[in-house]
Amino acid sequence: MSNNKEHKKSKSESGLELRMEVLGEEYVKNAMTNATDFTRPYEEMANEFVWGAIWARPELPRKTKSLVTVAILTALHLPDELKLHLQAALRNGCTKEEIREVLLQAAVYAGVPAAREGFKIAREVLG
Repeated sequence: MSNNKEHKKSKSESGLELRMEVLGEEYVKNAMTNATDFTRPYEEMANEFVWGAIWARPELPRKTKSLVTVAILTALHLPDELKLHLQAALRNGCTKEEIREVLLQAAVYAGVPAAREGFKIAREVLG
């Protein structure tokens, strides 16, 4: 074996990079820096599983994954995560109009109150 062989990134390493691209370097570095002994396993799991195994799958483009995520977070009434992923959706190439349509779709399938909150949060994030 050659010592010059290129290092193959682990799912954790590649997930961390993808997480920074999608959520923003500042957000992810802050999450990793502020991790405690108690929360570090969660952050590591997020890097490896959420980002390195699921978001890294090539079958759906990032833009589509972002729109699906916005719909799910709206339906689940998770405002902090929704704010984060609305910013990520813009970073992944989603337009305000596409986000609006996802929120309208969420109104039908997740309920009008959930969509109302989604629109409220989107207005804060998108301007």
